[in-house]
Amino acid sequence: MVTVLVALRDRLLVCPSDGIEPDRWVTTTRLEGSRLECVAAAPDAPARSVVGTVDDGLFRSTDGGETFARLETEFVAEGPAGVQGDEGNGTVGRESDPVMSVTISPHDPQVVYAGTEPSRVYRSRDGGDSWTRLSGLLDLPSADEWYFPPRPDTHHVRWLAVDPFDPDRLYVGIEAGAFVYTPDDGDTWHERPAGSRRDNHSLATHPDREGRLYAAAGDGYAESDDGGESWRRPQADLEHRYCWSVVPDPGEPDRVMVSSASGASTAHTASRADSHVYRRDGVDSSWERLEGRGLPTGEGVVRAVFATTGEPGVVFAVNNRGLFLTRDFGDSWERVGVDWPDGFEDQTPRGLVALP
Repeated sequence: MVTVLVALRDRLLVCPSDGIEPDRWVTTTRLEGSRLECVAAAPDAPARSVVGTVDDGLFRSTDGGETFARLETEFVAEGPAGVQGDEGNGTVGRESDPVMSVTISPHDPQVVYAGTEPSRVYRSRDGGDSWTRLSGLLDLPSADEWYFPPRPDTHHVRWLAVDPFDPDRLYVGIEAGAFVYTPDDGDTWHERPAGSRRDNHSLATHPDREGRLYAAAGDGYAESDDGGESWRRPQADLEHRYCWSVVPDPGEPDRVMVSSASGASTAHTASRADSHVYRRDGVDSSWERLEGRGLPTGEGVVRAVFATTGEPGVVFAVNNRGLFLTRDFGDSWERVGVDWPDGFEDQTPRGLVALP
């Protein structure tokens, strides 16, 4: 059994299958009308998933996506003079700040982290029933420099990842401003280590390589071998460097794919889109642009979002043209037979999860 969750801007597609053959999929729509930003689930608890929204906080399913319930989170920052919300962000009076990122710990599916706009990180130890804010993030020296260009009076936590070897080590991507990590579950924070990117969009770890961390950012790609304490920036032949999604091959930590474009408008806006996918096959290899392999790229195609079930070579990708699957880490792709109306070509997918 495989289940894929696709977060579009205004709905969640729940797509189970009894295998990964392209014609065995069922598509059900959930959370229609909500403004979705992110989705997370864990292989150890495949019936549980969490979805972050712009206006309504977090939703959780405990039955494989059949139903979703809104969680009581109280994710609202205090503005000037204790006013709830942030005037520059347009959230005064809002029940919840926008939830821009969410992740479930690979060590314990009851441990969930959520990141908001403005930038704050929250943790739940009971699957989302109660939450604690991890303090100290905004005390970092660079915090006054963080900003999100379309809304320059704010910024947000775009990505969260828990280290697969250390349950207390959390990685945080701030859009835009910094890569941040905590080695002790929020007691202390470390920002902008040498070589790290500033405009972080997504981060990835590898279960077979301790310390390995990958970053796709608006200012390029980077990778680390020491848990984010230092970074290198292999860029050779990466012609489009506004990177969005990153995924390593589950069977080979030195093989990695990124989706990228020349800038934000060609990455995210369907009417101006021109995005691409690149693969790198080893630490000494250059990037190769993957074209003509069955995955739509180029003009009219928004940046892809990747997810993997953990099987070597197997990666799902979603863009505005549909859901696609490779079994050989990008050499060839096939379209997955989920419902994809013509109107979805104007949408920019927000998140993707693939559960074995």
